[in-house]
Amino acid sequence: MEQDILRNIYKSVNNGDTVALATLTHISGSSPGKTGSLMAVWENGEIQGTVGGGKVEYEIINKSIECIKNNESSNFKYKLNESGELGMQCGGEAEGFIKIFAPETKLIIVGAGHISFHLHKIAKILNFYTVVIDDREDFANNERFPNANEIIVEKVDKALSEYPINKNTYIIIVTRGHKDDALALETVVSKNAAYIGMIGSSNKTSYVMNNLIAKGVCREDLEKVFAPIGLDIASEKPEEIAAGILSEVLLIKNKGTLNHIKDLKKINF
Repeated sequence: MEQDILRNIYKSVNNGDTVALATLTHISGSSPGKTGSLMAVWENGEIQGTVGGGKVEYEIINKSIECIKNNESSNFKYKLNESGELGMQCGGEAEGFIKIFAPETKLIIVGAGHISFHLHKIAKILNFYTVVIDDREDFANNERFPNANEIIVEKVDKALSEYPINKNTYIIIVTRGHKDDALALETVVSKNAAYIGMIGSSNKTSYVMNNLIAKGVCREDLEKVFAPIGLDIASEKPEEIAAGILSEVLLIKNKGTLNHIKDLKKINF
């Protein structure tokens, strides 16, 4: 049973889902659970395993779902008497720990040019798992991207069609030309990525989008693409463009707002 639980957690995380593992670490009195009992909990309320059933398990499931939403592990402790929060009469206590297993947040940088160089540097500071894709070995290599988790030297459409993409994947398309940008976008636009952005002027973006629609690509999928990419930081410098792009990525990832904090939190002085 325990091996099955751990195996399914591993499988779910690889598929882009976050899972909570609740473990009973201490039991006293008449608690229905046993020390060492495991229960995996998914965000939709699905469970595998048990920590004893009843009110205690119900509360642990709810707390596990809360931990998943906050992406934070947590301890728990319940008194199993009338004075406790559960209003139980069996007596004793149940203590444990909820461990969150979350997939890595992956940033796929399609293209290995000047902006990509700076994107990667900033992304590593932000603790992204980085993947760089380009068909030019002179650009996509360990010397230019020494800390990249993966460097794939391949045609962008082939590389992207073979790479696993899920809701924890963020894709930035910044190749050397609109043809490769269009190929990359066509390959990933219908996939369940958290973010897809493509660099380019308004004219280029319109050209690419209209061509893809003419090829039968779904308009609704294209409308979800962030193109032209990034926030308007009024700069032509590659490193500042990269900062604007990753600011947009963080905005989506963290569900932020386009507001100055000073406007959200008024200070009296």
